[in-house]
Amino acid sequence: MDNPNLEYQCIGCGAGIQTDSPDAPGYLPKSAFEKGQDTGDFYCQRCFRLRHYNELQDVNISDDVFLKKLGQIAEDDALVINLVDLFDVEGSVIRGLQRFIGNQAFVVAGNKYDLLPKITRENRVRHWLTTELHEHGLRPDDVMLISANRPESLTPIISLIERNIQRRNVYIVGVTNVGKSTLINQLIKHYGGDAEIITTSNRPGTTLDLIRIPLNEDHAIVDTPGVIHRSQLGHYLEASSMDALTPKRVICPKTFQLNPGQTIFLAGVGRMDYLGPEKAGVTFYVSNDVYLHRTKTEGADAFYQKHVGDLLSPPKPQEIEDFPELTSRDFRLDGRQDIAISGLGWLTTTHQARLRLWVPKGVGLSIRDSII
Repeated sequence: MDNPNLEYQCIGCGAGIQTDSPDAPGYLPKSAFEKGQDTGDFYCQRCFRLRHYNELQDVNISDDVFLKKLGQIAEDDALVINLVDLFDVEGSVIRGLQRFIGNQAFVVAGNKYDLLPKITRENRVRHWLTTELHEHGLRPDDVMLISANRPESLTPIISLIERNIQRRNVYIVGVTNVGKSTLINQLIKHYGGDAEIITTSNRPGTTLDLIRIPLNEDHAIVDTPGVIHRSQLGHYLEASSMDALTPKRVICPKTFQLNPGQTIFLAGVGRMDYLGPEKAGVTFYVSNDVYLHRTKTEGADAFYQKHVGDLLSPPKPQEIEDFPELTSRDFRLDGRQDIAISGLGWLTTTHQARLRLWVPKGVGLSIRDSII
């Protein structure tokens, strides 16, 4: 990124001031940058909004850069809360987290529990999430289920913070689009949201791109930039398109009784071909707003080319040119497994079945034990 303003740092978080990318650390609109040149003291837009509106915006950095910064967090006396998305666990796990934070205590909070079907059993989901984390080499001190936009669900996290904040800082970490800023904004409201309390600070001369939210004289909740995982669907769509695919209400699973040779399109961002061996039910756990269309596998390619961007949308027409081609991968399910599509949701079958999944090139697909 061409950035002529890197000689200036945000006096709130230490990020280098830049005027090019609103989603990157240190962003400041050019008009605000020009006004501040007289003094040379700048708050980036993220810090400004926190100081004046008690509102925290997410910023994103690459996985490699973030993991290097975790090494600096490891030098602090800290508790780390890692937020993951229950609709995209595989895409929101930070692999190697324990290796980088050293001996720091850490817990994992599974977000969006409130959006799972009402038949979901909490103990089963917690056990399932713990098992999935172990599969990725993560062994947290505790696993909890929350809904970042529902204050009443945050009691376990608030209790955890209050047990620790008198003796150490609490870091909130997570990948992009996992709900981290929503969680921190709820914590800001819980702790008063007063301008004298919610300030930004950092050690002089550092460039950690972290924001501290002091809760007492010595310790703070520390927000970290969101880690970018390129396997997530959201990196290939505009924000408005991804918003249309993201669950906002309790999802209603959709089941299709399929014969070999039938295809289900998931809007224009995915496709499932049912290969057999016999008729079976396939259930999709995605946002209620995702359009699922059944058609014959024979002719599915032509159907996609004709309708992508209109009937099969997202992607929107203006996104099609840069949208990656759909590539396929074959799976065998035993009736107790899910196939997760990173950033979209998952599907499962009632019996043993062979499926062919098509997703944009680069988007993650994984097979796992069933969550429900």
